Amino acid sequence: MNRMPVLYLSHGAPPLADDSLWTGELARWSAGLPEPKAILMVSAHWEEAPLSIGATRRVPLVYDFWGFPEKYFKVRYDAPGAPELADEVRKLVPGVHQDETRGLDHGAYVPLVEMYPGADVPVLQMSMPTLEPARLFEIGRSLAPLRDQGVLIVGSGFTTHNLREIDMRLPSDVAAPAWSAEFDEWADKAVQGGDIDALLDFRDKAPAARMAHPRTEHFAPLFMSLGAGLENGADSPSGRRSVIDGYWYGLAKRSFQFG
Repeated sequence: MNRMPVLYLSHGAPPLADDSLWTGELARWSAGLPEPKAILMVSAHWEEAPLSIGATRRVPLVYDFWGFPEKYFKVRYDAPGAPELADEVRKLVPGVHQDETRGLDHGAYVPLVEMYPGADVPVLQMSMPTLEPARLFEIGRSLAPLRDQGVLIVGSGFTTHNLREIDMRLPSDVAAPAWSAEFDEWADKAVQGGDIDALLDFRDKAPAARMAHPRTEHFAPLFMSLGAGLENGADSPSGRRSVIDGYWYGLAKRSFQFG
């Protein structure tokens, strides 16, 4: 079995489904990937310690948002559970907690609806037990062996995320504010340049870091993806690349592939 790549993607909000440009980009991305045996999702919207894994059976989605039209609360994504993957995660990371009532949140299912619309690939969601970059990076390194078992590891966040500074009444293709564009450019160069030290210290090294991420949960999944992805070829320039760029309501939808 070929080693699977690792992804970090910007997942958007539920109205991403109405953006034909972005949904098309996500669909083309997944079409070019090897077929996964299972998917391990790490979403910005699940912080829980100790590190936890969600349901290994079909349970209702977590509609963890508000203020959107009713149609977004009716979306379904009935992917199979992944009990075998849950067992493997427990082998690799000690002290894992199981929450069999916890379904996929919108950071997981919103992009999966576009990338794997058949909902036929088993999916397991995992929490972030901390937002500390170095710790998340090490967890990612622990999970890297899953790639050789056909598992697609996906960190789902948003490359810039400051909802107080955007206006969703404007067109979705409105020009990005300077703070978003500056941080996005820096992140792209740091990731593709393999500057792990700078990325782990992004709060002090990146321009406009505190504007781009007043709270860091949407950038945090990147560190798990980096840890799982930057090895055995992915730490060379040809093994890391930006797949999606541009902006959505001024937020950077930059997304990366490792390996």
